[in-house]
Amino acid sequence: MREYWTALASLMGALAFMQGLLHAVFPAELRAAVARLLGRLTRGFSPYCYFDVTETDGMSNNEIYDAVQLYLSSTAAPSSGARLSLTRPHNATSFTFGLAASDRVVDAFLGAAVTWEHVVAPRQSPGFSWRPLPEEKRRFTLRIRRGDRDKLLPAYLDHILASAQEIRRRSQDRLLYTNARGGAMDARGLPWDPVPFKHPSTFDTLAMDPDRKESIKADLRDFADGSAFYERTGRAWKRGYLLYGPPGTGKSSMIAAMANFLGYDVYDLELTEVSSNAELRKLLMKTTSKSIIVIEDIDCSVDLTNRAALPPAPTKPRPSIDGTVDQDAAGAASGRSITLSGLLNFTDGLWSCCGSERIFVFTTNHIEKLDQALLRSGRMDMHVFMSYCSFPALKILLKNYLCFQGDADDDDDRGAEVMRGLEEWIDAAEITPADVSEVLIKNRRNGKRQAMEELLDVIKARAEKRRGSTASATRKQDGGGEEEEEKRALGSPKEGKEQAAGKDSCSDGQDEETDAKKQL
Repeated sequence: MREYWTALASLMGALAFMQGLLHAVFPAELRAAVARLLGRLTRGFSPYCYFDVTETDGMSNNEIYDAVQLYLSSTAAPSSGARLSLTRPHNATSFTFGLAASDRVVDAFLGAAVTWEHVVAPRQSPGFSWRPLPEEKRRFTLRIRRGDRDKLLPAYLDHILASAQEIRRRSQDRLLYTNARGGAMDARGLPWDPVPFKHPSTFDTLAMDPDRKESIKADLRDFADGSAFYERTGRAWKRGYLLYGPPGTGKSSMIAAMANFLGYDVYDLELTEVSSNAELRKLLMKTTSKSIIVIEDIDCSVDLTNRAALPPAPTKPRPSIDGTVDQDAAGAASGRSITLSGLLNFTDGLWSCCGSERIFVFTTNHIEKLDQALLRSGRMDMHVFMSYCSFPALKILLKNYLCFQGDADDDDDRGAEVMRGLEEWIDAAEITPADVSEVLIKNRRNGKRQAMEELLDVIKARAEKRRGSTASATRKQDGGGEEEEEKRALGSPKEGKEQAAGKDSCSDGQDEETDAKKQL
């Protein structure tokens, strides 16, 4: 054993002597050149290509490095089983994962496997620098097969950049914009005032028929994923929705559910604050992509309902005797206001394509008041009728407010009887989801059974009241018809007498005329 350790020590000493001799004979530049040559020879026979993505590019940050880090932390890393670091950025709503130092992760794109390695090395002490540099040098090394290079680059990097941008947008809080100042700009040159948008409405909590909700969600998915389709067909990447129906049927909740489903910002456009078509175009140009532009109660905002009854043409103000012009009269004559033509160009004109991936949503309680040009396809592509509460929608409201689970909660006879009563009377009552929600909110502390019984009483009373008013209106119409017939029957003899009296007076007049002629 002692001889073994002696031989090992002699070998280590010989190796140290040879290393010192090489360092003394061969300078560092020559050793580096030999190392690079050996590396090239090795890579020449390797079936892989390597690409380094550094954290900084000179004095600026590398955008690709940040995108790769965000992409790997949200897509590839959680499913790969690698060691991760957990962080939550400022003004974000979700956690993000990061790769630890010298860790690897495998990803796939277009059927080809790629390998990412996160390399962290200490930075050598630099000289003078205007900008403080981090103590460590970080980079991502991408390894792909040589045969997949043309297929993956640059399509794979474009995919990473687009995915990272989508992840940033979804992780940040959505905003609700309003034009409180009309079209006037603020100090930053923006006409919109943003506030955080935290509406909790989703399609799962929306009181609507499930089949209709699924069709709307499918249409929204097709729109969000339709970049290639709209580009191929030559159409502007936008879509219009018209939500109409009685008040309290959930039109505003539908807009919030659409925004939460797509992750879009919302622009609430108040037309009464806009004074001209030029300001309307200015507001449109300052909206961002991936947004929903909303005009609520469009039939009540401005007078855009009827083009047949056009106002008289404005007259030019005449100067007075001294040659001055009344400025108030000139402003009234110029007619500075939004016109139907300006709104149509806003939704479907040349200015509507200055952005991409935007949805226009109009709401109204009276669709018959709107001009037909505003309702055609291309401007309002989908007409969604927000009806009264149906039985499927009622079950969604019971689940939201009472945690009602359907058949699991109505095992006894009384519960089944209440559900049958609700199903029987809900259509005849014509009650809105807002009214149903108010009844459930008031009785939610009394238990499920009592709240549902109270709701059944309210629905029954409303249905009976509606039937009574309908019957009275029908009787009134029938009674009115009988009274008119009686009046006509009673009035006919009088009319005959008047006609006879008229004939007698005419005959007397003719006799008098004949006597006068005889006297002459």
